[in-house]
Amino acid sequence: GKVHRLRIEQNASTGYSHRLDKNELIVFTPVASTSDKTQQEVHEGIAKALRVQAKSYLPRRLKTLADQHGFQYSKLRYSSAGTRWGSCSSEGTISLNIWLMQLPFELIDYVILHELCHTRYMNHGDKFWELLGKLNPAYKDHRDRLKQHQPYA
Repeated sequence: GKVHRLRIEQNASTGYSHRLDKNELIVFTPVASTSDKTQQEVHEGIAKALRVQAKSYLPRRLKTLADQHGFQYSKLRYSSAGTRWGSCSSEGTISLNIWLMQLPFELIDYVILHELCHTRYMNHGDKFWELLGKLNPAYKDHRDRLKQHQPYA
């Protein structure tokens, strides 16, 4: 993802709010503080920035990897779930977490390929892992590295 600068400004007239201005997230607070409300505004602003990035990057990357490996999916959804990086429904809808945008690109690709493999195998059986291993020989390393991260919801 892109690097964003975080700026917290005290502005008694606006109350708590946030604004994304290009690559700068500005959080307005009525008083100088690191209160729970200020942190909530920072979190919401970060989620907004990541959603913008995700909607720009993930559809193109999903389509590229699907075309490259002969997969078909019905549509893409975005989530901000606190426990899952992605999912695939039996109808072929792939959901990708906006917090993926904080990860290295190879881990984003791992998650996308993992979900694309679910369009053929809706389980984690031997055939699923065999297919994923053919597409991503380093999948075990990527899976282990992914476990070191968690979506922030």
